[in-house]
Amino acid sequence: MNFVIPKSRPRDTAPANAPGNFGLRREAQRHAAFARTEISPDPKIPRPPESGVAASLCHRSPKSRPAIAGERAKIAHQLLADCHLCAHHCGVNRLAGETGLCHAGAGARFFLAQPEVTDELELIPTFAVALSGCDLRCDFCITGAESWNPRAGKVFNAEAMAAKAKTALASGAKTVMLLGGEPTIHLPAALEFVSHLPDAAKLVWKTNAHGSAPARELLDGIFDVWLADYKFGNDDCARRLAKVADYTRIVRENLLWANAHSELVVRHLLMPGHLECCWQPVAAWLAENLPGVKINLRSGFWPAWKSARHAELRGTVSADETRRAWQMAKNLGLNLIP
Repeated sequence: MNFVIPKSRPRDTAPANAPGNFGLRREAQRHAAFARTEISPDPKIPRPPESGVAASLCHRSPKSRPAIAGERAKIAHQLLADCHLCAHHCGVNRLAGETGLCHAGAGARFFLAQPEVTDELELIPTFAVALSGCDLRCDFCITGAESWNPRAGKVFNAEAMAAKAKTALASGAKTVMLLGGEPTIHLPAALEFVSHLPDAAKLVWKTNAHGSAPARELLDGIFDVWLADYKFGNDDCARRLAKVADYTRIVRENLLWANAHSELVVRHLLMPGHLECCWQPVAAWLAENLPGVKINLRSGFWPAWKSARHAELRGTVSADETRRAWQMAKNLGLNLIP
């Protein structure tokens, strides 16, 4: 199936005669005239958002982020009939009950929805929503039982969850974070969720960076921050520890895209025995290809879930490994954040 994604590109890169885009061209022309006028002092007349992705969308299309997300949610749902949302490209018909490597069906479930204060300092407190199921099979996953099982938890109702998120924002949460498992496999539900959120809310997409190009196109302009894992420094470790092939190419492609289309924060979890094989090449690539990008180097590895399958993952990261990892980052001039 071929679908045209509602676009959210800067005006200077989206000419008026560009093909497709759900009739936004005429609306964009009208909005351009509006954008050049003074903002009305009348409080009854909506004011355009002043910051974040919502502001960016305001200058790209007269439609709000929630409106665009709602349109894209419908497209994403139809794409489940031939699912290529993640880089496994299973091509199964999830609408008909077929399942691919993630085992997810047509509907989404969640296993956590609450304020969190253990993420990056600039993002907390955040209202975090964790969707059940994942396309990777990381043996060391701290939430493995729920992350591996798309049928764990409760049925996800986007509108009801958005109401909880709005309450959290009104109570002082700085951001709303969507994570998993892996939220990409539930892209229709994720986009529907955004369609019910305030236009000015700061939204965080917490991802394993294993999504596909069609998924990225649907996500373009929707989330302010991509909080992306770069777990493995080589394909062998990725294959052995997470059952995923071609990891390096896919993750790097996603990171480069995310950096060009949003604010990017990269996470790397130090694992015992994986300093030279994983962190060192990850750090070197980030220094060369994404200089200045924010990086959260995490050393709190815990031998959870099925870590015992691997001898080196049966303990925690040593103080010496942590010290050496930070020294590598310092030598490369990486922009580490807490």
